[in-house]
Amino acid sequence: MLLQSRLYKAILFSILILSIGVLGYIFLFNYTLIDALYMTIITITTIGFGEVHPFGTAEKIFTIGLILSSLFTFGYAVSLFSEHLLSGHFFDQLKIKKVQKKIKKLKGHTIVCGYGRNGKQAISKLKSYNQEVVVIEKIEEVVKKLDKNGLLNIEGDATIDETLLKAGILQASNLITVLSSDADNLFVVLTARQLNKNCKIISRASKETSYSKLKIAGADNVIMPDKLGGAHMASLVVTPDVIEFVDRLTIEADTTTNLKEIAIDSLPKEYLNRTILDLDLRKKTGCSVVGYRTENKEYIINPDATLELKAGGNLIVLGRPEQVLKLRELF
Repeated sequence: MLLQSRLYKAILFSILILSIGVLGYIFLFNYTLIDALYMTIITITTIGFGEVHPFGTAEKIFTIGLILSSLFTFGYAVSLFSEHLLSGHFFDQLKIKKVQKKIKKLKGHTIVCGYGRNGKQAISKLKSYNQEVVVIEKIEEVVKKLDKNGLLNIEGDATIDETLLKAGILQASNLITVLSSDADNLFVVLTARQLNKNCKIISRASKETSYSKLKIAGADNVIMPDKLGGAHMASLVVTPDVIEFVDRLTIEADTTTNLKEIAIDSLPKEYLNRTILDLDLRKKTGCSVVGYRTENKEYIINPDATLELKAGGNLIVLGRPEQVLKLRELF
């Protein structure tokens, strides 16, 4: 930042010298604007072209002063620009501007705060579903890895409003915060909820005492990886076949899922306030409806065929990859 500030000052002084030269030739020696600009340019660049007309003593003194001041100023500016270029700041600024342009075009993307173990897993899963992701990370070495992997990222502190705004929080549909500190995750949740009330926020928590705080702050879901991992391992002992079956419901190799959500609002209007039987997914696609989420976010497992489809609800369907593909083509 200091180097950049010095560079701006050098550019400002260079413009000032140019202005002094032009105005000096105009007002002191009655040159036209074009003649004054011509004389100033050939003087400060030391090209050595001929004068517009022979110089008097005053013009010679003014020109000598202009040459000396411009040599120091432009020499200083060139040295600072070279230093700026060699330090890599110039290319960093270009990269940041390029990334910001891409982020501004995104809509409905997911922001992931933190690129640790949980962050990597979340991003890998989102990418398998072809979801647009922007990562926020403050460790420089990690940011370089993200650049190499071609992941859109913002270098900065996710707890700060400006960083979230750069990541496109106003246009984002989801935010996942998996920072190592529960306090930092709490700040992210508070800030993100304030900036975007419609964004779905999922937070990681290390302690059980943080769970309720994160929910109050505005997190839609709070995940405790250690507790979840232990429960999953215990379930593999008690009901191994059931757990393995559920784990196999996602096929990551071809990014096609066996379980899919269908928003009732995305269906053709003629299906609104109709029943699951009227939708006839089993006959049309081969998929089966295994769950329904009401507009009040209540879940119904294996809903009855006579259940009425209301706006704001979600259907959860199960099918083989080719059946899900047919479902996507229809809806």
